[in-house]
Amino acid sequence: MADLGRAAMGGGNGVTDFFRARWLGEVSLSLLIWRDTLLVASALNAAASMTALGLLTLGVPPLLALPVHFAFVPYNIFLTLSIWRTAERTGGSTVGYMLLAALWLVLVTVI
Repeated sequence: MADLGRAAMGGGNGVTDFFRARWLGEVSLSLLIWRDTLLVASALNAAASMTALGLLTLGVPPLLALPVHFAFVPYNIFLTLSIWRTAERTGGSTVGYMLLAALWLVLVTVI
């Protein structure tokens, strides 16, 4: 939350700080997995998929709806790699988190 609070107060570039903190492992592994990935990113992916389906029902060609469906794939890959990097730095028994992140990435990409 500190990175969001700092962005709201005008300190630094909020988007850059958000991504940098995750990439450098400055965000706890549990927060990265549960909030950022399973809650927020899954909701974004669901919204993109529903929007793409809505576009298809309106008669938009599939080639135009497909980019909407896959819009968050780069963000999903970023989160998965951030989880892996943070898990490696944390040490201990983090293989389960790494597998969960990989499984999540496959599921949100396919569905």
